[in-house]
Amino acid sequence: MREYLMVLLVAAITTYAATNLVRRLALAVGAVTPVRARDVHSVPIPRLGGVAMFVGFAAAVLVGSRLPFLGDLFATSQEIYGVLIGAAVISLLGAIDDVRELDWLTKLAGQVIAAGAMAYFGVQLWSLPVAGVTVLPGPVLVTITIIIVVVSTNAVNFVDGLDGLAAGVVFISAGAFFAWAYLVSRDFNPPNVFTTATFITAALMGCCLGFLPHNFHPARLFMGDAGALLLGLLLAAATISMTGSVDPSSSAATTSALAAVALPVAIMALPILDMGLAVVRRTRRGQVPWKPDAHHLHHQMLKIGHSHRRAVALLYLWAALIAVGAVSFAFFPPLATWAVIGVVLVLAAVLTWHPGSSRRTL
Repeated sequence: MREYLMVLLVAAITTYAATNLVRRLALAVGAVTPVRARDVHSVPIPRLGGVAMFVGFAAAVLVGSRLPFLGDLFATSQEIYGVLIGAAVISLLGAIDDVRELDWLTKLAGQVIAAGAMAYFGVQLWSLPVAGVTVLPGPVLVTITIIIVVVSTNAVNFVDGLDGLAAGVVFISAGAFFAWAYLVSRDFNPPNVFTTATFITAALMGCCLGFLPHNFHPARLFMGDAGALLLGLLLAAATISMTGSVDPSSSAATTSALAAVALPVAIMALPILDMGLAVVRRTRRGQVPWKPDAHHLHHQMLKIGHSHRRAVALLYLWAALIAVGAVSFAFFPPLATWAVIGVVLVLAAVLTWHPGSSRRTL
């Protein structure tokens, strides 16, 4: 665990330090988000924050490769290097979009290339933990891998609408996934808590933690597409790596096989829900799914009457309820887990739909 803490701190400190430099770069190249009808900020804000997060992740990879136990992971597999290459591709794509907006087809092509690069280095589904082990033809598994990456990157991009929202939600999601991956990997044969998934999520938490002080309301810098796409790709990489490595014959088989499929969906539930609602809403209006609007979940929170910070805090609560609640079922008695979830669910509902209660509590 100490090595993971080191990775997290390196990513956090490097991201925090690099953000100041990236902010200056964003202002110099004109990567500034203007005030648009769908936005909630009142003054233009520079973006490109994702570049700082990529630097933080790259620093974590460099340090991790030199640590005693995580170093063995780098020596025996090229997966993390594949993730680093995919992260570089997606960050470059997002940075270009932040400076000069790209069309949707170019961005989709870049996401596919990044996912393909990771698959080339082994970050892909090799089987599915369904009905024991289900092995599909290689091209099918690579295609599913790419789809997961595309969905994850766009889900995080859709939820990035309030200061600190995307970074905080991803931090919560990565933390929940790290806890599950770390505990499940102890039941591997042989036991091994040093996995690609746990490394990626530890570094991802650090990147989010280092960026949040600059991004929480009132934000001094937005992560931009460079950040949203990067966070989504790293979450997808951890999910893909862990899902393919769960052994249904392990002592945790009764929970792990199903959890390897269900938990990633639950952990990403809030961004995926927001993206799904947006696609349905826009297609019903006869619009293309990627056409921006001001009807996301965070916009609805503001319309209810919550302030910017309260809306973000409540969405954090909902993200934690779903992600941590889903992980809890793998390790705690179902009855006790349902009881705790029920209490938190009622609290979250009251705070969400009664802004007066939120003002008194938050």
